[in-house]
Amino acid sequence: MEKLKLKIKKLLRVLGPGVIIGAADDDPSGIATYSQTGAQFGYGLLWTAVFMLPFQAGVQEACARIGAVTGKGIAAVVKQHYSKKILYAVVLLVLVANTINIGANIGAMAAAAGLIVPINLAVLALIFTASMLSLEIFTSYKVYSRILKWLCLSLLAYPITVFIVTQPWGTLLKATFIPHIELNFQFLFIITAVLGTTISPYMFFWQASEETEEERLAHLLVRNDKPRISWGFIRNLRIDNFIGMLFSEIGTWSIIVVTATVLNANGFTDIKTAADAAKALEPLVSTFPNAGYLAKVIFAVGIIGLGFLSVPILAGSAAYAFTEAFNLNEGLNLKLKKAHGFYGVIIVATLIGLVINFIGINPIKSLIFAAVINGVVAVPLIFIIASISRNEKIMGQYKSGLISNLLVLLTFLGMGLAVIGMLLAFR
Repeated sequence: MEKLKLKIKKLLRVLGPGVIIGAADDDPSGIATYSQTGAQFGYGLLWTAVFMLPFQAGVQEACARIGAVTGKGIAAVVKQHYSKKILYAVVLLVLVANTINIGANIGAMAAAAGLIVPINLAVLALIFTASMLSLEIFTSYKVYSRILKWLCLSLLAYPITVFIVTQPWGTLLKATFIPHIELNFQFLFIITAVLGTTISPYMFFWQASEETEEERLAHLLVRNDKPRISWGFIRNLRIDNFIGMLFSEIGTWSIIVVTATVLNANGFTDIKTAADAAKALEPLVSTFPNAGYLAKVIFAVGIIGLGFLSVPILAGSAAYAFTEAFNLNEGLNLKLKKAHGFYGVIIVATLIGLVINFIGINPIKSLIFAAVINGVVAVPLIFIIASISRNEKIMGQYKSGLISNLLVLLTFLGMGLAVIGMLLAFR
């Protein structure tokens, strides 16, 4: 028993940026996209959760390894080894995609909270924005990362609901491992959204930069910020990364199953509001008199919790990219007065995201469009990540091996084909 406790404690110490980013991956945009997927196509896209896991883990492992080996974020590495045109293109793509995503997530948090409290959505959006900015600016990284880890628990509502509802397990098993593909715009649009919200640009930049933050906390950065790491460090990084991505895909699979069983099977195929999405969780509380209201509460807590987790990560990853590109002080380990540019980007990106919610866009639909934008933006960024991670000059002995190279390049090709197919189908 003591040995088991020691192993669990050792595993918990290993968990860090990978688990945080894995949970943040199922952010409000992810929940909305997977919910619409299950409602619209039933179990038809359930296979994506299993098929995406190795590719998502492969890309994130490459990003984490880049940060750990170089002691720098991705934008800083691009700046050092590539042309300014590529650097500015990378930063611009991340800033645009993340800001749109921030806006969509803040809107979803307000809409979800509006299900349980009679407060104007604009006021709720302002409250959430102020709260998240305060946490990210005035909380130390050590405390903030601990808060992020606890917010990861918000996702548990969906896996629990899977086992409460009577499921056609034979159909689920078949749909999980046998791909179903349709060559029409609606299908290709939603699969691009699923890929984009699962393998997202902000995750690339955040995880690479957070590995350097972890190294600073562990005093592994020596002269010139060159990390002092070993293969044991890389092994722990990979364990953390894989557990995080597995956690993410379990969440994805569960959300699609629940919405397919509860909504699609009952003829509900289009999610237009937060209340529509919350209906998927009604079986979780069906034994209570006010099941509908309790479902809304659970849904709102999940959306808000994961919003608090993901919006700061979206803003933070944009800030890392911008400040690394322009050689400004960066890092959540620094106070506001020592990193004006870093926190300035966080504030501006979050406030622009907030403003997006005042132009009359449906919060739930905007989440899905944000996911599609992520899917498009991710394609060129994955190509650059593949190039960096296999470059011996940059990565030394820790450059990508055959399996890592293959996973990242196949991800690039798969997402590229999905985007091209969507655009051709739209025409």
